[in-house]
Amino acid sequence: MPGVLPAKPAAMVNWENVSTVLLDMDGTLLDLHYDNHFWQVHVPQRFAEKHGLTLDAARGDLFPRFRRAEGTLDWYCVDYWSRELGLDIARLKREVAHLISVRPQVVAFLDAVRAHGMRAVLVTNAHGKSLELKLERTNLARNLDAIVCAHDLGMPKEHDGFWAHMQHVEPFDPARALLVDDSLPVLRSARSYGIAHLLAVANPDSRGPEKDAGDFAAIRSFAEIMPA
Repeated sequence: MPGVLPAKPAAMVNWENVSTVLLDMDGTLLDLHYDNHFWQVHVPQRFAEKHGLTLDAARGDLFPRFRRAEGTLDWYCVDYWSRELGLDIARLKREVAHLISVRPQVVAFLDAVRAHGMRAVLVTNAHGKSLELKLERTNLARNLDAIVCAHDLGMPKEHDGFWAHMQHVEPFDPARALLVDDSLPVLRSARSYGIAHLLAVANPDSRGPEKDAGDFAAIRSFAEIMPA
């Protein structure tokens, strides 16, 4: 894709230096196609139907609102968008829940991490209602040691104070932590905090183009970094 540099290949993780694996959910453990379809197609369709608009007109109204909320908890908040748009966002999410899918090798990776004595911790900006639906559909909770929801901490992962605040609910040693996330702002905030091992995801949406990983090494599959 023009303008997007190929992702740097992920160096082999030295698992002897890792005791905690921090993992994003949407675009990392789960295919981002569900979320992209929901916000780019399904919500505009339902909004257009409600207001008697064309799909293009609905997108013209919605997309600037979405962009203004990026990087805040509101962007991820089901209740916020239900109020803003006059739609039952939780119900609409269930209408297309069949699109929720776990990325390849995720379960095997989580099981290998835990078998090697490391903690596997989900750290997500997803609203509690979205998180509940996705865990219900995937059963991933059984493969995790802990789940941290940014809404419970009152700030998104991009926020400078997030990782220090997270220590109160899920203590970890930044020097011995690996974070895998598809968001560059989140990876940068983690790097600023001192998290030593950072990996981006090159292909968060299986049906979309590869994503520019900036100066972070990136993986396309967890098979690339599977603990031996």
